[in-house]
Amino acid sequence: MKCAIIGIGNILFMDEGVGVYAAKFLEENFTIDAQIVDGGTLGFKLMGYYQEYDKVIILDTVSIEDEPGSVYNLPGDVLLGLGSYRKTAHEVEVVEMLEICSLLEHHAQVNIIGIVPADIESVGIDLTPTLKSSFHALIAETLKELDRAGISYERRGHVGLDHIIKTYAEGKMDRSHGL
Repeated sequence: MKCAIIGIGNILFMDEGVGVYAAKFLEENFTIDAQIVDGGTLGFKLMGYYQEYDKVIILDTVSIEDEPGSVYNLPGDVLLGLGSYRKTAHEVEVVEMLEICSLLEHHAQVNIIGIVPADIESVGIDLTPTLKSSFHALIAETLKELDRAGISYERRGHVGLDHIIKTYAEGKMDRSHGL
């Protein structure tokens, strides 16, 4: 099964960047039989992944009325029914891409593994303490989804979340991989 893991979000607005950090965390710490993509805020430029892959896992925030830090694994078809999900620009684009892909002959099975943010309005390259404490639950749910899909992975590193965030903040992170 050809799989892509796409971390999306804007690292300039605190918790909004959690998907990007999660993708980089997976890339740094695991060998995964999948392409890991820093999707940032590329929106519709990611459409090819929905068409070319069998499985797409999107890592992102989810605007669901729940406690910040709550983790959700939403199949794409379920997400289409959640009108309240569309609160940020990239959330709108994700749902619109799913709607378009549902009309195509072939499209990936999509899961959005998301976390309810505490702060997506403050400017800052970091995560709130709430999301930092829930970050590993987001990673654990991603690994469970890989298990369910039969996609192999192996732990190979121990790069911490704070190091990944710091590297992005210093502008040293190569954000061009996978695109």
